[in-house]
Amino acid sequence: MWSPFLKFVEKTAPIAVYTSGKGSSAAGLTASVIRDSSTREFYLEGGAMVLADGGVVCIDEFDKMRPEDRVAIHEAMEQQTISIAKAGITTVLNSRTSVLAAANPPSGRYDDLKTAQDNIDLQTTILSRFDLIFIVKDIRKYSQDKEIASHIIRVHASADKVTDENTDSKEDNWLKRYIQYCRSRCHPRLTEAAAMKLQQQYVKIREDMKRRAHETGEAAPIPITVRQLEAIVRLSESLAKMRLSHDATEDDVGKAFKLFDTSTMDAARSGINQQINITSEMANEIKQAETQIKRRMGIGARLSERRLIEDLARMGMNDSMVRRALLIMHQRGEVEYQRERRSIVRKA
Repeated sequence: MWSPFLKFVEKTAPIAVYTSGKGSSAAGLTASVIRDSSTREFYLEGGAMVLADGGVVCIDEFDKMRPEDRVAIHEAMEQQTISIAKAGITTVLNSRTSVLAAANPPSGRYDDLKTAQDNIDLQTTILSRFDLIFIVKDIRKYSQDKEIASHIIRVHASADKVTDENTDSKEDNWLKRYIQYCRSRCHPRLTEAAAMKLQQQYVKIREDMKRRAHETGEAAPIPITVRQLEAIVRLSESLAKMRLSHDATEDDVGKAFKLFDTSTMDAARSGINQQINITSEMANEIKQAETQIKRRMGIGARLSERRLIEDLARMGMNDSMVRRALLIMHQRGEVEYQRERRSIVRKA
């Protein structure tokens, strides 16, 4: 699903390397020491993170990488360097690169009956190194599905009109030049007011996460550490850079926090409520409730929530499980609440 997006970033970024997690090794991502067959001398060969110095590395199928290979890029993402100590060669290579990665949940599809920890099957040490984490769900919605299908059909219908696939469009070239200009000419820094707002907001987020962990008794699936503070600083400076400004203002910090909240924080809050442990029996009850709701309501049908719950209760179903099933279906976009949640409309 996200491979075309990664390919687009590779095409528009001034410096970019695309790779797949399935076929990437630790040496292929960082660097390897190779012996010359003729001279028998050792030399270094840079991997994707080194070759993309000053640019971006796009890693598809990030979840398919072996854990030991993912660990290899920890230093590159944290320190922007790669340390080598092999075959008598000791050196440090620059790896000042951004990482754009795409991964799938363990089951292949995001499951709203599971917690965020179960759906995001990656170590917290690697998750904390990403500035933004987005969860993209395949929500079944008629209008959205129709637009996506129309777009895909148009792309395939016009494919034979493209004379040269390697020729970048004018828009791509303009975007590439714009990115290059921003990076070379603008080096914004936070103003005093922006720095103060950043500090206050960061402390507030840490307190909120601490309170949530105390209430649920579980650690956050995506930790909020000093790395996230640095991430918000980078986001604020990037927003200022986009408008060719040399100062990152309070407005930039506010936008950065909003972006962080709608991505990483939403990812941490996603999935079933962490306060209630869902057993396998409860999960089965919820799925049965979903099945009965779909049988009771056809697509486009409208029904009172109270009446629906009463009807299913007469069939022997638990009220709370029916409400939870409705909540999950609402999160997936399959039902919609109307009239202040008094009535429900089936969407998909």
